[in-house]
Amino acid sequence: MPEGDTVYRLARKLDAGLSGRVLRAADLRVPRFATLDLSGARVRETVSRGKHLLTRLDVEGSSLPGPATLHTHLRMDGQWSVLAPGKRLPRHLEPDVRVLLRTDGPTAVALRMPVVEVIPTAEEATVVGHLGPDLLDATTPVDERVRAAVANLRRRPERGLKAALLDQRNLAGLGNLWADELCYLRGHDPWTPVGQVPLEPLVRLAVKLLAFSVSPSGAMQVTTGDTRPGHQHWVSGRAGQPCRRCGTTILVRAEVPGDPEQRRTWWCPHCQR
Repeated sequence: MPEGDTVYRLARKLDAGLSGRVLRAADLRVPRFATLDLSGARVRETVSRGKHLLTRLDVEGSSLPGPATLHTHLRMDGQWSVLAPGKRLPRHLEPDVRVLLRTDGPTAVALRMPVVEVIPTAEEATVVGHLGPDLLDATTPVDERVRAAVANLRRRPERGLKAALLDQRNLAGLGNLWADELCYLRGHDPWTPVGQVPLEPLVRLAVKLLAFSVSPSGAMQVTTGDTRPGHQHWVSGRAGQPCRRCGTTILVRAEVPGDPEQRRTWWCPHCQR
Protein backbone atom coordinates (compact mmCIF):
# COMPACT_ATOMS: atom_id res chain seq x y z
CA MET A 1 0.00 0.00 0.00
CA PRO A 2 1.42 3.44 -0.89
CA GLU A 3 2.81 5.53 1.95
CA GLY A 4 1.31 8.89 2.87
CA ASP A 5 4.09 10.85 1.15
CA THR A 6 3.44 8.96 -2.10
CA VAL A 7 -0.26 9.86 -1.92
CA TYR A 8 0.63 13.47 -1.05
CA ARG A 9 2.77 13.78 -4.18
CA LEU A 10 0.03 12.21 -6.27
CA ALA A 11 -2.46 14.75 -4.90
CA ARG A 12 -0.13 17.56 -5.98
CA LYS A 13 0.14 16.03 -9.45
CA LEU A 14 -3.63 15.78 -9.81
CA ASP A 15 -4.06 19.29 -8.44
CA ALA A 16 -1.56 20.73 -10.92
CA GLY A 17 -3.27 19.00 -13.84
CA LEU A 18 -6.93 19.53 -12.97
CA SER A 19 -7.32 22.45 -10.58
CA GLY A 20 -9.40 25.28 -12.04
CA ARG A 21 -10.46 23.24 -15.08
CA VAL A 22 -14.01 22.30 -16.08
CA LEU A 23 -14.82 18.65 -16.58
CA ARG A 24 -15.87 18.19 -20.19
CA ALA A 25 -16.60 14.52 -19.55
CA ALA A 26 -16.50 12.31 -16.50
CA ASP A 27 -16.91 8.56 -16.48
CA LEU A 28 -17.22 6.72 -13.15
CA ARG A 29 -17.06 3.01 -13.94
CA VAL A 30 -18.33 1.72 -10.62
CA PRO A 31 -21.92 0.50 -10.27
CA ARG A 32 -23.01 2.90 -7.55
CA PHE A 33 -22.02 6.04 -9.46
CA ALA A 34 -22.07 4.89 -13.08
CA THR A 35 -24.99 7.19 -13.97
CA LEU A 36 -23.75 10.25 -12.07
CA ASP A 37 -22.97 13.14 -14.43
CA LEU A 38 -20.06 15.31 -13.27
CA SER A 39 -19.62 17.13 -16.56
CA GLY A 40 -19.69 20.90 -16.21
CA ALA A 41 -18.27 20.84 -12.69
CA ARG A 42 -15.06 22.77 -12.05
CA VAL A 43 -12.25 21.07 -10.18
CA ARG A 44 -11.38 23.24 -7.20
CA GLU A 45 -8.49 21.21 -5.79
CA THR A 46 -7.18 17.77 -4.96
CA VAL A 47 -5.77 17.17 -1.49
CA SER A 48 -4.57 14.14 0.41
CA ARG A 49 -5.66 13.14 3.88
CA GLY A 50 -3.38 10.39 5.07
CA LYS A 51 -3.69 7.82 2.29
CA HIS A 52 -7.01 9.17 1.00
CA LEU A 53 -7.43 11.46 -2.02
CA LEU A 54 -10.14 14.14 -2.10
CA THR A 55 -10.89 15.87 -5.41
CA ARG A 56 -13.22 18.76 -4.64
CA LEU A 57 -15.66 20.04 -7.25
CA ASP A 58 -17.55 23.29 -7.62
CA VAL A 59 -20.91 22.53 -9.18
CA GLU A 60 -21.88 25.70 -11.01
CA GLY A 61 -22.71 24.64 -14.54
CA SER A 62 -23.26 21.00 -13.60
CA SER A 63 -26.27 18.94 -12.55
CA LEU A 64 -24.92 18.33 -9.04
CA PRO A 65 -27.02 19.78 -6.18
CA GLY A 66 -24.04 21.20 -4.26
CA PRO A 67 -20.25 21.11 -3.84
CA ALA A 68 -19.07 17.53 -4.17
CA THR A 69 -15.92 15.52 -3.50
CA LEU A 70 -14.58 12.57 -5.46
CA HIS A 71 -13.04 10.31 -2.81
CA THR A 72 -10.54 7.67 -3.93
CA HIS A 73 -8.18 5.35 -2.10
CA LEU A 74 -5.44 3.37 -3.85
CA ARG A 75 -5.09 0.54 -1.31
CA MET A 76 -2.81 -2.05 -2.94
CA ASP A 77 -3.56 -1.79 -6.67
CA GLY A 78 -5.05 1.62 -7.46
CA GLN A 79 -3.27 4.09 -9.70
CA TRP A 80 -3.93 7.62 -10.98
CA SER A 81 -2.41 8.87 -14.23
CA VAL A 82 -2.53 12.37 -15.69
CA LEU A 83 -2.43 12.34 -19.49
CA ALA A 84 -1.25 15.35 -21.49
CA PRO A 85 -3.73 16.87 -23.99
CA GLY A 86 -4.23 14.56 -26.94
CA LYS A 87 -2.74 11.53 -25.20
CA ARG A 88 -4.69 8.32 -24.65
CA LEU A 89 -4.20 5.26 -22.52
CA PRO A 90 -2.77 2.15 -24.19
CA ARG A 91 -5.67 0.02 -25.33
CA HIS A 92 -4.75 -2.92 -23.10
CA LEU A 93 -5.33 -0.75 -20.00
CA GLU A 94 -8.88 0.25 -20.92
CA PRO A 95 -10.51 -2.59 -18.92
CA ASP A 96 -8.76 -1.30 -15.78
CA VAL A 97 -10.25 2.21 -15.96
CA ARG A 98 -12.48 3.08 -13.00
CA VAL A 99 -12.54 6.89 -13.32
CA LEU A 100 -11.94 9.14 -16.31
CA LEU A 101 -11.95 12.93 -15.89
CA ARG A 102 -11.51 14.78 -19.18
CA THR A 103 -10.89 18.54 -19.33
CA ASP A 104 -9.95 20.89 -22.16
CA GLY A 105 -6.38 20.22 -21.06
CA PRO A 106 -5.13 17.09 -19.25
CA THR A 107 -7.19 13.98 -18.64
CA ALA A 108 -6.95 12.12 -15.33
CA VAL A 109 -7.53 8.38 -15.28
CA ALA A 110 -7.84 6.07 -12.27
CA LEU A 111 -6.92 2.44 -12.88
CA ARG A 112 -7.97 -0.54 -10.72
CA MET A 113 -9.16 1.93 -8.06
CA PRO A 114 -10.78 -0.07 -5.24
CA VAL A 115 -12.46 2.92 -3.58
CA VAL A 116 -14.40 5.39 -5.74
CA GLU A 117 -17.27 7.45 -4.36
CA VAL A 118 -18.78 10.91 -4.70
CA ILE A 119 -19.99 12.60 -1.53
CA PRO A 120 -21.09 16.13 -0.58
CA THR A 121 -17.96 18.09 0.31
CA ALA A 122 -19.59 19.04 3.60
CA GLU A 123 -19.66 15.33 4.51
CA GLU A 124 -15.98 14.48 3.95
CA ALA A 125 -15.70 13.61 7.62
CA THR A 126 -17.72 10.47 6.92
CA VAL A 127 -14.76 9.03 5.01
CA VAL A 128 -11.73 10.67 6.68
CA GLY A 129 -13.03 11.83 10.06
CA HIS A 130 -11.76 8.70 11.79
CA LEU A 131 -8.15 9.48 10.90
CA GLY A 132 -5.58 10.82 13.31
CA PRO A 133 -3.57 13.94 12.47
CA ASP A 134 -2.08 13.93 8.99
CA LEU A 135 1.68 14.24 9.44
CA LEU A 136 1.90 16.18 6.16
CA ASP A 137 -0.92 18.63 6.90
CA ALA A 138 0.89 21.94 6.51
CA THR A 139 -2.28 23.83 7.51
CA THR A 140 -1.84 22.57 11.07
CA PRO A 141 1.21 23.62 13.17
CA VAL A 142 3.77 20.87 13.69
CA ASP A 143 3.44 21.04 17.49
CA GLU A 144 -0.30 20.53 17.23
CA ARG A 145 0.10 17.53 14.93
CA VAL A 146 2.68 15.99 17.24
CA ARG A 147 0.60 16.52 20.39
CA ALA A 148 -2.48 14.98 18.82
CA ALA A 149 -0.59 11.95 17.50
CA VAL A 150 1.16 11.34 20.83
CA ALA A 151 -2.13 11.58 22.71
CA ASN A 152 -3.72 9.03 20.38
CA LEU A 153 -0.80 6.62 20.68
CA ARG A 154 -0.89 6.81 24.49
CA ARG A 155 -4.49 5.62 24.65
CA ARG A 156 -3.32 2.01 24.37
CA PRO A 157 0.05 1.84 26.16
CA GLU A 158 0.16 -1.94 25.96
CA ARG A 159 0.03 -2.03 22.17
CA GLY A 160 3.14 -2.87 20.12
CA LEU A 161 4.87 0.17 18.68
CA LYS A 162 4.79 -0.69 14.99
CA ALA A 163 1.15 -1.76 15.02
CA ALA A 164 0.27 1.53 16.73
CA LEU A 165 2.21 3.54 14.15
CA LEU A 166 0.40 1.82 11.28
CA ASP A 167 -3.03 2.50 12.80
CA GLN A 168 -4.28 5.46 10.79
CA ARG A 169 -6.64 6.39 13.64
CA ASN A 170 -3.58 7.37 15.67
CA LEU A 171 -1.69 9.28 12.99
CA ALA A 172 -2.28 9.33 9.27
CA GLY A 173 0.31 8.74 6.59
CA LEU A 174 2.73 6.12 7.88
CA GLY A 175 3.01 2.85 6.01
CA ASN A 176 5.13 -0.23 6.47
CA LEU A 177 8.37 1.27 5.18
CA TRP A 178 8.26 4.38 7.35
CA ALA A 179 7.20 2.45 10.45
CA ASP A 180 10.13 0.03 10.12
CA GLU A 181 12.64 2.78 9.40
CA LEU A 182 11.40 4.93 12.29
CA CYS A 183 11.64 2.05 14.75
CA TYR A 184 15.22 1.48 13.61
CA LEU A 185 16.25 5.12 13.70
CA ARG A 186 14.92 5.48 17.25
CA GLY A 187 16.40 2.16 18.35
CA HIS A 188 13.11 0.50 19.34
CA ASP A 189 12.17 -3.13 18.94
CA PRO A 190 9.00 -2.94 16.79
CA TRP A 191 7.02 -4.91 19.41
CA THR A 192 7.95 -2.66 22.34
CA PRO A 193 4.77 -1.55 24.16
CA VAL A 194 3.93 2.05 23.28
CA GLY A 195 3.89 2.97 26.95
CA GLN A 196 7.63 2.27 27.16
CA VAL A 197 8.57 4.51 24.22
CA PRO A 198 9.44 8.24 24.25
CA LEU A 199 6.79 9.11 21.70
CA GLU A 200 7.28 12.83 21.06
CA PRO A 201 10.78 12.58 19.51
CA LEU A 202 9.63 9.63 17.40
CA VAL A 203 6.61 11.49 16.02
CA ARG A 204 8.66 14.64 15.40
CA LEU A 205 11.15 12.57 13.43
CA ALA A 206 8.30 11.10 11.40
CA VAL A 207 7.02 14.59 10.53
CA LYS A 208 10.52 15.70 9.57
CA LEU A 209 11.24 12.67 7.37
CA LEU A 210 7.94 12.78 5.52
CA ALA A 211 8.20 16.53 4.95
CA PHE A 212 11.67 16.10 3.49
CA SER A 213 10.48 13.22 1.32
CA VAL A 214 7.86 15.41 -0.40
CA SER A 215 9.97 18.58 -0.59
CA PRO A 216 11.38 19.67 -3.98
CA SER A 217 14.93 19.10 -2.73
CA GLY A 218 14.14 15.88 -0.88
CA ALA A 219 14.90 12.30 -1.84
CA MET A 220 11.68 10.29 -1.92
CA GLN A 221 11.59 7.75 0.92
CA VAL A 222 15.37 7.69 1.38
CA THR A 223 16.21 7.29 5.07
CA THR A 224 19.97 6.67 4.91
CA GLY A 225 20.87 9.76 2.89
CA ASP A 226 22.25 7.49 0.13
CA THR A 227 20.12 7.50 -3.03
CA ARG A 228 21.93 4.64 -4.77
CA PRO A 229 19.72 1.62 -5.51
CA GLY A 230 19.93 -0.82 -2.63
CA HIS A 231 21.34 1.79 -0.25
CA GLN A 232 18.28 3.93 0.50
CA HIS A 233 17.01 2.16 3.64
CA TRP A 234 18.38 0.92 6.95
CA VAL A 235 16.28 -2.22 7.40
CA SER A 236 13.24 -2.25 5.10
CA GLY A 237 13.55 -4.98 2.48
CA ARG A 238 17.01 -6.01 3.72
CA ALA A 239 16.34 -9.40 5.36
CA GLY A 240 19.48 -11.50 5.57
CA GLN A 241 21.80 -8.56 4.92
CA PRO A 242 24.15 -7.03 7.52
CA CYS A 243 23.01 -4.02 9.51
CA ARG A 244 24.66 -0.90 8.11
CA ARG A 245 25.71 0.13 11.64
CA CYS A 246 26.63 -3.04 13.54
CA GLY A 247 26.80 -5.82 10.95
CA THR A 248 24.14 -7.98 12.63
CA THR A 249 21.89 -9.83 10.20
CA ILE A 250 18.62 -8.00 9.52
CA LEU A 251 15.58 -10.13 10.37
CA VAL A 252 12.08 -10.15 8.89
CA ARG A 253 8.78 -11.43 10.20
CA ALA A 254 5.33 -11.59 8.62
CA GLU A 255 2.89 -9.29 10.40
CA VAL A 256 -0.03 -11.65 9.90
CA PRO A 257 0.34 -15.15 8.37
CA GLY A 258 -1.33 -15.23 4.96
CA ASP A 259 -1.82 -11.44 4.89
CA PRO A 260 -2.90 -10.53 1.31
CA GLU A 261 -1.05 -7.21 1.64
CA GLN A 262 2.13 -9.15 2.53
CA ARG A 263 3.10 -6.74 5.29
CA ARG A 264 6.44 -7.56 6.86
CA THR A 265 8.50 -6.18 9.71
CA TRP A 266 12.25 -5.76 9.19
CA TRP A 267 14.52 -4.96 12.14
CA CYS A 268 18.03 -5.28 13.56
CA PRO A 269 17.95 -7.33 16.79
CA HIS A 270 21.13 -5.63 18.04
CA CYS A 271 20.36 -1.97 17.32
CA GLN A 272 16.68 -2.28 18.25
CA ARG A 273 16.57 -3.78 21.73
